[in-house]
Amino acid sequence: MDEKGRVSLPSAFRREAESDRFVLLQWEPDYLALFTASKWVEIQGRLLQYRGGDPQAWNQVRLIVANAVEVSPDKQGRILVPAGLQEAAGLAGTVLLSGNIDRVELWDPAKYRKTVLAKAADLQNLGHRLFG
Repeated sequence: MDEKGRVSLPSAFRREAESDRFVLLQWEPDYLALFTASKWVEIQGRLLQYRGGDPQAWNQVRLIVANAVEVSPDKQGRILVPAGLQEAAGLAGTVLLSGNIDRVELWDPAKYRKTVLAKAADLQNLGHRLFG
């Protein structure tokens, strides 16, 4: 992350997007998630369905949506990560971008090692189940 809070997006992720709009949010404490605009529309549909008539669900959805910001890459393919989201996810200096099928996650490298790598119990077993 540069001194202005910008992070370069992988060109492959930008190419796969139908537009230059993305949604960045924090819905889990350790990282930020970046979605394409079309994926965010799909997620919004699920949030509306989940919310239904349940007052507790309304508040949960409010908290998720309150942390969502629309971002667009500049000419160098960088997005600006708002200061509040940087602070919430503990991002400064080096930021690890991790592709996760339908999104890109932005992690502090030390948190990634502690949270993801250390808890990836039996990856070999999963690999055999998925790939044969």
